[in-house]
Amino acid sequence: MEIHVVHYLVVSTVMLFCGIYGFFTRKNLLAILISVELMLNATNINFAVFNRYLFPDQLEGHFFSLFGIAVAAAETAVAIAIIINVYRNMKQILTDDITDLNG
Repeated sequence: MEIHVVHYLVVSTVMLFCGIYGFFTRKNLLAILISVELMLNATNINFAVFNRYLFPDQLEGHFFSLFGIAVAAAETAVAIAIIINVYRNMKQILTDDITDLNG
């Protein structure tokens, strides 16, 4: 039984829309960060799948995926540092009260 490109794209699309939904509906900064990571992983799946099915002898899609993983790791490190600083100042990480940074 062969897995076609449509199956991978369906998984990627579901991941992307779950990430978009989580980004717009969550109030916790960590949940928003996880939603952004879901969206980035969906794009990495697309890079790998389109490389495999369109250009099977080349590795550009895989290199883009690795670059995307590196960018996601750096983004996560910076975002968690920001979240830790917000928590130290405000004692919570909900987005409702982020505008009141004076405490």
